[in-house]
Amino acid sequence: MKSIAEKENMATVAVRKKEVTRDLDHCDIPYYVSEFVEREVGNDYDSLRKLDNLIDKLSENKKQLEEQVLTVSSEVPKKIQNALKNAEDSKKSLSRLLEEETILSDSINSHLLKAQPWMEDLDVLISQVEEIERYLSYLKWISRIEELSDSIQQYLMTNNVPEAASTLAFMAELDIKLQESSCSHLLAFVRSTVKFWHKILKDKLSSDFEEVLTQLRWPFVGPPQSQAFGLGAPASAPDVYNNLEMLFCQLLKLQTSDALLTKPKQLPEKYSLPPSPPIILPIQIMLNPLQKRFKYHFTGNKQTNVLNKPEWYLTQVLMWIGNHAKFLDEKIQPILDKAGSSVNAGLEFSRALVMLILEKLAADIPCLLYDDTLFCHLVDEVLLFERELYSVHGYLSSFPSCMHILSEESCFQRWLTVEKKFALQKMDSMLSSEAAWISQYKDITDVDEMKVPDCAETFMTLLLVITDRYKNLPTASRKLQFLGLQKELVDDFRIRLTQVMKEETRASLGFRYCAILNAVNYIATVLADWADNVFFLQLQQAELEVRAESNAVSKLELGQLASMESSVFDEMINLLERLKHDMLTRQVDHVFREVKDAAKLYKKERWLSLPSQAEQAVMSLSSTACPMLLTLRDRLLQLEQQLCHSLFKIFWQMLAEKVDIYIYQEIIMANHFNEGGAAQLQFDMSRNLFPLFSHYCKRPENYFKHIKEACIILNLNIGSALLLKDVLQSASENETLKPNQPSATAALNELGVYKLAQKDVEILLNLRASWPNTGK
Repeated sequence: MKSIAEKENMATVAVRKKEVTRDLDHCDIPYYVSEFVEREVGNDYDSLRKLDNLIDKLSENKKQLEEQVLTVSSEVPKKIQNALKNAEDSKKSLSRLLEEETILSDSINSHLLKAQPWMEDLDVLISQVEEIERYLSYLKWISRIEELSDSIQQYLMTNNVPEAASTLAFMAELDIKLQESSCSHLLAFVRSTVKFWHKILKDKLSSDFEEVLTQLRWPFVGPPQSQAFGLGAPASAPDVYNNLEMLFCQLLKLQTSDALLTKPKQLPEKYSLPPSPPIILPIQIMLNPLQKRFKYHFTGNKQTNVLNKPEWYLTQVLMWIGNHAKFLDEKIQPILDKAGSSVNAGLEFSRALVMLILEKLAADIPCLLYDDTLFCHLVDEVLLFERELYSVHGYLSSFPSCMHILSEESCFQRWLTVEKKFALQKMDSMLSSEAAWISQYKDITDVDEMKVPDCAETFMTLLLVITDRYKNLPTASRKLQFLGLQKELVDDFRIRLTQVMKEETRASLGFRYCAILNAVNYIATVLADWADNVFFLQLQQAELEVRAESNAVSKLELGQLASMESSVFDEMINLLERLKHDMLTRQVDHVFREVKDAAKLYKKERWLSLPSQAEQAVMSLSSTACPMLLTLRDRLLQLEQQLCHSLFKIFWQMLAEKVDIYIYQEIIMANHFNEGGAAQLQFDMSRNLFPLFSHYCKRPENYFKHIKEACIILNLNIGSALLLKDVLQSASENETLKPNQPSATAALNELGVYKLAQKDVEILLNLRASWPNTGK
């Protein structure tokens, strides 16, 4: 019985485990039935009692579903019938609308045919009306202009000049509004009327204004303190200044008509002058006597008009600007402010006088373009003039300036050529000077930190002067051309330094060689500082834009330029840094060769037979180490005096690294040491070699890590040495056999050994001469 029950149970489990697979593509009823039975009945045979309730529940669900199906099946035909009925109604409505549309269309077409003759007649009438309106408008404009003209005449007859000027200004505004009209005769009529009254009013006001200026002793050709009237205050001054203000304002009203009728003198387009408004009329009248003086003295065959004296007319203009500045600021500017004008009287006056300079330069430069001396003198004087004009008189960079004339293609290329020529001559003279390699601050310790030779400082001053000369050029492209010249000069100077250096190679520790090295370092340092200057950063951005447009640079370089990772001087700085490194390496190699020669006896020291520390009263330096240490000391002192601080720091660190490796490899690793030899080595190094470098850093032993750590290993007491040897031996044999053994690295770090590798430490331990017999 038991076996039968077990078989039945096993069969039941087998049935349970037999899964009914689900058909995902169809409504899989067997799968759902299987799932339902499994969920409701499962393995619990007692749950079979629930079958009656389950059957009743399913029957009820079936009945509800049948009723829903019957309801839906009865409702669907009704909905379809309603939809068909609605469609029929819509079709009938659409047909009716189409019939109505046809009738309406026919009616409209019929109406249009009947109205066509009327439309044609009406078009003719409308055209006639429009033409009459144009004639009327034309006559109104003529009438309006004539009315204004009559008003001006009436005002002038009654000597009401202010109202006449205001009316003329209004008439000029009407002229401007009519510019888009195609009525050429009307335009000509208006323009001729404006011109007629403008001349009358301008002549009258100009005459009165000039009379007032004469009363003020205008122009002021002498300094302000010597002016007879001007800013003085005699009894008649209030009336004169009232007349000045009245006439100035009336002339200001004629500005609109004057701008229409008068075309200002323009220089050729090749000078690329920025657009600027015409000089206001009252300032023009005030400038007339000065312009006459300028043309009288600086044009034609006058003795003051000579090509080799540009400073005469440049200085004269600066004097005029300075002499009249106070009067313009105190007397004329308030009038402009009161009239609501945005013009600055002083700048307007300066701008007009500068235009005289530009015309003079444009005429003179072609005559002296190929005379280097005269051209260079002219450029120098122009740059001095510009500097004072901007710094003292507040001239704006947006105004036309002398730099626009110098930026003209032929003039600019000549300027570049002359600049390069004189710079190269200056470089020749500075390098051939007797004091070329001597620092002019050699006796001043605080100033002479860089130990810069005179030629290098003069050269960088030359570059700085060139920068000052071209930084006010109006366009970035011209500035970039000058930057290119500066790069050429830096490269040329580097090549000259390299040539002189090669002549001094045999005396790489000599004064001149060190001076060349200081010069290279100074130039590289200054160029790196300049790279962060706002002016050169702006040039870098301009260069980036130019190179991006011409596709003359890779995306990587573009990215570096854009992110400011590189600078405009990077190429030059890299070449100078390479030269500096080569020269330093040559010096280090020279000193290192001397140190090696002096260390020959020290290499042969009998490290195996030296007495132990306990056998000596006082430890003393090995006699064989003295030549090596003296050589090091002397050369360090010599180069500390001859090299600047930053270079000397690099030098002694490079030398320390070489000495460290040499002593470690050629002396320590090449000998065996007894207890006394190891102690003597440590004494020589820690008490004599390391202190030589203590003047230059706080912990010199950190620059001799091989020697320092080798001394630690060689001077371990016997017990520690045996334990370390055992640890290293175990680690090298098989670390997995003794997992609890301390690691070799941890053991070495505990002793203060970080630099040496495990194998090097094992070799050093084997260089110890005396080991006790441990039975191994």
